[in-house]
Amino acid sequence: MSSGDDEALLDLLTTGRMSSYSSATGSPSAALRLYEWNMHASASVMELTGIVEIVARNALDRELAAWARRRLDTPEWFGRAPLDQRGTRDVSKAEDRSRRAGAPGEHGRVVAELSFGFWRYLVGSRYHASLWVPDLHRAFPYGPRDLRARRREVERRMRELHFVRNRAAHHEPIHQRNLGRDLTFALELLGWVHPVAAEWAARVTTLRAVVDARPVTVRGG
Repeated sequence: MSSGDDEALLDLLTTGRMSSYSSATGSPSAALRLYEWNMHASASVMELTGIVEIVARNALDRELAAWARRRLDTPEWFGRAPLDQRGTRDVSKAEDRSRRAGAPGEHGRVVAELSFGFWRYLVGSRYHASLWVPDLHRAFPYGPRDLRARRREVERRMRELHFVRNRAAHHEPIHQRNLGRDLTFALELLGWVHPVAAEWAARVTTLRAVVDARPVTVRGG
């Protein structure tokens, strides 16, 4: 592509969207190459965080079902688990979406309709005594031995992965982020659920190769 083509593309993508890429590079062509890399990195982040979301939510769902079974003689925890107003609202909306999709009351469909954000907040300090200590800690049996430390480290990883996933999903710049750390966090979190999950994700993820292929910028990043 010619320099004129690069300038035209930058105009189409808009100055505002390209500002972080232009600031990190020394020319329009370099800014576009970094933008292209960011697209590949975002796709890899979505791939990896998708694995984390599914594995973590299924593990947490199993423990919530165990919580309900021990206390209420039913595995259905929707409307029964001691969630705060936000959590209750999220479950209600997920049930509504499930009904609209023609799967009313289908447990797996409702779980799939709950966002990554719901599961992230579920491992927060607000549920430490009511859910984490009695049951949810078992979703991460290979994590730190101390239950408070385990919850704190699980929450930290889920928070960071939720953040970068949202950045990637909304086509925001992630080229200045430490994606190598995000990869480590994802594999650690998966390994705390079960080592085989981490081994599988490490084998299939493209994020490591994308990180290694990051263009060198004028800032040396």
